[in-house]
Amino acid sequence: MKSTFSKTISSFFEEDDLTRNIFYQKALPTDKVSCQLKIKSDLILAGLPWFEAAFQYLDEGFKLSHEIMSFEGSELKKGDELNFDLPFNIALNGERIALNLLSHGSAIASFTNLFVEKAKGTGIKILDTRKTTPGLRSLEKYSVRCGGGYNHRLGQTDLWMVKDNHKKFFGGVEQAVSFFNSVGSFYNEIEVEIHDLKELEKALEMGINHLMLDNFSAEQIKKAVLLKKDKVTYEVSGGITLETIDNYLLPGVDAISVGRITYGAPPVDISLKYERV
Repeated sequence: MKSTFSKTISSFFEEDDLTRNIFYQKALPTDKVSCQLKIKSDLILAGLPWFEAAFQYLDEGFKLSHEIMSFEGSELKKGDELNFDLPFNIALNGERIALNLLSHGSAIASFTNLFVEKAKGTGIKILDTRKTTPGLRSLEKYSVRCGGGYNHRLGQTDLWMVKDNHKKFFGGVEQAVSFFNSVGSFYNEIEVEIHDLKELEKALEMGINHLMLDNFSAEQIKKAVLLKKDKVTYEVSGGITLETIDNYLLPGVDAISVGRITYGAPPVDISLKYERV
C-alpha cells in the first residue's frame, strides 16, 4: 500500500517541514518506544493503511501487525487500545499526520454507519458524493466503505452524470444525453439528475436507467415510484440528514446519496501515547 499513498503522504510531510531544523532531527533519540493507540470515543476504525503509511514514510521497515490491521472497519469502544513499537524519533515526527488521517477516516466511517443503520432492512444503499477534500478523496471514499456505505463514483468519468449545468449548456436533457453518448465508452452508464415529475417522465421515455431524484419531497418520490420501469434505479439526493432520512426510506428507492458523510462528519477522539521500552 505504501506506493499508493507515497505522493500524498510526501506532500503532508512537506507541509510539516521536518527538514527545516536538521540539528533538531539529528538530536532526537532513536530508542524504541512502546506505543499505545488510545480510542477515546466509540467509533468505526478506518484509515489504518494511511496511518501505517505515514510512519513508513519515515521508516520503511515499519509495519503494523496483522492483528492490528484486522481491526480496520470494526467497531471499537472508548478505552480500547492498540499497541505497537517504534523508534522515538519516528513516533514523534509521524504521530500528528498519522493521527490526523486515522481520525478523519474513522470519523467518516462512524458517521456513515449511522446512516447505514437507519436504512438497515430496507435494501436502500447509502452513497457518498464527490464532495470530498482535495487530496483525501481516496481516504474519504475508502472510509465510507468501512462504514458500510457505497461509493457513488470515484471520478467524473466513472459514470456520466447529467446535471443542471449540462442541461442548461446543451439545451435540455436530450441534447446533454446525446453529448455524453457521443463521448462515452461501451461500458459508461448515464445518470440524469431529475428535478420534477415532468422531467422524470421525459427521461424514462428516453430509456435512461439511472435517475437521481434531486430535492424531491416524500410525496413526489411516491409518485415517481408509480412511474418506475424495470431495470431503472432511483437515487434520492438533496440535503438529507440523520434527522430527516426516515422520510426517504420508501419502497422503490434504491439509494440515497449524502454529501455530508464526507464533508460534515463529527470528529472522533484518538490519541497516541508512548513510553521508553
